[in-house]
Amino acid sequence: MEMSIPVLLISILLFFVLAFGIGFLANMLFRTTWFMVVIYPIIIVMIVDKINTMKYFTQTSNAFSILKTNLLAVGMGDVIILSSGLIGAIMSGVVILSLRKNGYQMF
Repeated sequence: MEMSIPVLLISILLFFVLAFGIGFLANMLFRTTWFMVVIYPIIIVMIVDKINTMKYFTQTSNAFSILKTNLLAVGMGDVIILSSGLIGAIMSGVVILSLRKNGYQMF
């Protein structure tokens, strides 16, 4: 299904802000800097793969084969939107790092 330009732009902005906000809060609560950057790809794989997570442990080769097929089937618009979320997660780490460097103690 094709995506219009306004929908794409709004989705990019929403994913960026959502990942930034969740990443900022998670980094603050867990006292880490790159927590969301590590977790975000795992969440994306769980969304895209459309299979039960336990199959990665019980039927490993089949699960990774399905994952590869589903990742290659993701459209370009979706890749751009998901990438903007990753950029938001990275930016949350940069902001937390910058705030800590300037002396702000978060939790």
